[in-house]
Amino acid sequence: MELKRVVVTGLGAITPIGNNVDAYWDNLQKGTSGTGPLTLIDPEPHKTKIAAEVKDFDPTAFIDRKEARRMERFTHFAIVAADEAIADSGINFQNVDTDYFGAIVASGIGGMPTFEKQYENYLSGGPRKVSPFFIPMLIADISAGYISIKHGLKGINYCTTSACASASHAIGEAFNSIRFGRAIGMLAGGSEASTTVMGVSGFNALQALSTRNDSPETASRPFDLHRDGFIMGEGAAILVLEELGHARARGARIYGEIVGVGFTADAYHITAPIPGGDGAMRAMNIAIKDAGIEPSDIDYINAHGTSTVYNDKVETEAIKKAFGEHAYHLYISSTKSMVGHLLGASGAVESVATLLGLEQGIIHPTINYETPDPECDLNYVPNKAIKKDFTYALSNSFGFGGHNVCLAFKKYIE
Repeated sequence: MELKRVVVTGLGAITPIGNNVDAYWDNLQKGTSGTGPLTLIDPEPHKTKIAAEVKDFDPTAFIDRKEARRMERFTHFAIVAADEAIADSGINFQNVDTDYFGAIVASGIGGMPTFEKQYENYLSGGPRKVSPFFIPMLIADISAGYISIKHGLKGINYCTTSACASASHAIGEAFNSIRFGRAIGMLAGGSEASTTVMGVSGFNALQALSTRNDSPETASRPFDLHRDGFIMGEGAAILVLEELGHARARGARIYGEIVGVGFTADAYHITAPIPGGDGAMRAMNIAIKDAGIEPSDIDYINAHGTSTVYNDKVETEAIKKAFGEHAYHLYISSTKSMVGHLLGASGAVESVATLLGLEQGIIHPTINYETPDPECDLNYVPNKAIKKDFTYALSNSFGFGGHNVCLAFKKYIE
């Protein structure tokens, strides 16, 4: 069976540093931090009082007010990002066989704000106070459902939930759906909005969050010696993926090509990556082999790079094992240094950054990198974007539960 080539023809994003792709990409290149004081909840009871929140976002500017009230914040983000991606792609679904066009939209947690609010209603007034929209607002798959309904997409439709690897799983599964001939096109990505009382409390209980409350903009510092935890982020990104012939036939702009994917499990621990990074290493090796290239062909890695002490160390070890001496010739950067950790949406916003970097020959920086860590001794593109033409790139995502995904991207060449 001859595998189909898969290209990306549309991008959409809602992030803490920009509510569309152009603003997001511009601020990534500038090294803008999206972290600031917590405003979505009362910060006072919490050890961590900072987050990377989406700013100046009014869902009713895009979605009917009555309908928007029946949706969660993560669904608002997903719908708006999908609309941007579709408009960007120029695709007209009236001219497409939508039986073979689908959507896989991830969320690691789903509607946590709704769960908290409706439980309060239950405690104050019993079952009668629980909204009939509680379940449809809560469930993680509902964004994919709404997008399918709005655009009449009758093909593959579901949600991937694998913690911080969720969106990369969605993109990888969409890629496989097209290249194996089960779809002609897919919307794929992820959305998250879990900066809530329980979200912050839970991650604080795990001692996973930064407590650099006096300097929010510098709190997310992947690979830096003084990193102390990740920053909770929120937002969404959606990509339009198409079979190459389908994209060419309609004259679509092509951002880049997806050429490989690696899925692995650590089979080790519910939250900690396996020492030495074996699972991450194998995911990278599989993606490279799947792409039909050699490790030396890779120039850039968009790292998982969470800004936690252990994760950044293990990812560095995994890169060294996967690439050997070539690891020291790689350019590596962490989008999370600017947008925080978007949990189930992180792989999607990072894929957008990787694709735009490939297309434009720009590698965005890892900001707040001030003090090198002897255990993290690779080139993390500190603090300033660089111009660099490159042909192949990887994007890493690793989730609680030991879920590892590596996506391989290629600069599009006619």
